[in-house]
Amino acid sequence: MSLRITPLKAFTDNYIWAIHNHQHCYVVDPGQSEPVSRFITEQRLTLSGILITHHHHDHVGGLEALQKQHKAPAWGPDDDRITGDCQVVSEGEELQLPALNTSLQVLFVPGHTVSHIVFYNNDWLFSGDTLFSLGCGRMFEGNPEMFVKSLAKIKALPDYLSVYCGHEYTRANARFALAVEPDSEAIRDYCQQIDQLRAEHKPSLPSRLGTEKKLNPFLRTDDKQFQQQVQSRCNQTITDSVDCFAALRQWKDDF
Repeated sequence: MSLRITPLKAFTDNYIWAIHNHQHCYVVDPGQSEPVSRFITEQRLTLSGILITHHHHDHVGGLEALQKQHKAPAWGPDDDRITGDCQVVSEGEELQLPALNTSLQVLFVPGHTVSHIVFYNNDWLFSGDTLFSLGCGRMFEGNPEMFVKSLAKIKALPDYLSVYCGHEYTRANARFALAVEPDSEAIRDYCQQIDQLRAEHKPSLPSRLGTEKKLNPFLRTDDKQFQQQVQSRCNQTITDSVDCFAALRQWKDDF
C-alpha cells in the first residue's frame, strides 16, 4: 500500500505533515489539534502516532489534546518543555511506524533549539525548523558552530530526499538567497517556480535536498568561493564555515 504525505495548514504559515495510507495516519509537529482531527475524521483514519521535532508551541501545541482524544503515542527529543506523553528518541535510533509498515531514523540537530531532532528515511526528511527551503531556522538557543555541524549532518544525506519542513517560508527565503547571490540564474528560476506555486495556492514543499545543497545559502557555508561572496557583501572577515554561517544568519535576521 503506497503512502501519502499531506500538508495540514496550521496558524498562518505552519505545516503539520500527515503521513498516511487508507487506514492509519502519523503526524509531524501538530501545533494545533483541530487540523489533524478534521483531517482524520474526513479521511476516516486512525491517528496511530505523533512525531515531534522540537518544543516550540507552534509544533507541539496540539499534542496533549490529540493524545487525550485519540490515545496516540508520541516520540520526540529529550526536552522537558514538551508537555504530553512523549517518548524520547535520540540520534541513531530507528523509529518503527508499524501501522504504515515503514520506519524513520533520528538525527540530533541542535541550533534552532538545543534539543532539536529530525526524522528521515530513504524517501523523506522531516526537518522541523532546522532546515527550510532556501533557509534555516533562527538561532534561538544554539550557536553558529552547533548549527553548522547540524546542517552538515543533513547535507550528508542523499540528494533525492524530499524535504518536509515546518513553515511556508520559501518565498521570503528565496528573496534573501537572491540578495546574497543576485547574479544566480538558478536561484532566479527557482524563485519563479515558487511564485507560480504560491499564486496557485499550492505549497512550495516538499523541496529536494539536492536542490537545497545547490541553492540554499546556509548549506553552502563551507564553499570558499561562496565565503568570499558573503565576506564582500557583509563587509566582514570570514575565514571558515562558522564565520560564514554567523554572518548569513545575522543578515537574514535583519533582512
